[in-house]
Amino acid sequence: MIQLAEPAAPILIIGPSLALGVIIGAYEAIVIHRDVTVPTHRFGHMIHAFLLSILFAFCSMNAQFVIDLIPAIANIPVLGTAIGLQVAIGLIAAIKIHGVSRAIKTGGGGAGLGETWFHSILIGALIVAAPYAYPVAEPLLPEWLKF
Repeated sequence: MIQLAEPAAPILIIGPSLALGVIIGAYEAIVIHRDVTVPTHRFGHMIHAFLLSILFAFCSMNAQFVIDLIPAIANIPVLGTAIGLQVAIGLIAAIKIHGVSRAIKTGGGGAGLGETWFHSILIGALIVAAPYAYPVAEPLLPEWLKF
């Protein structure tokens, strides 16, 4: 009797997800300099953007790991697939990024304090695309980061 090997469990992708999160965070920091003109808000938002980009990219790249870790998620119609969970993470990221950029208003109407919706959605799309961009970016990463 032939026994089939069980499919390998997804592994937790740490180094590459952190690297892509830093790259996306750096892009967002560059975009912030154009959209947000108040220096103190720019700095705070930049730090927040780096941390959130790393977190969201980590979650997006490890979506299948989360689905296998929590089997109840697989029963949810749209979120039960890796791409569904990644899209949900990207949407949450875009809304969170835009919401944080609009959170602080000044007496002058808040001009120059917020990121545009276009850039917020673009960052969310980059987070969704991170797992699919990794095979392209993998040869560029140093060996010590590929764990």
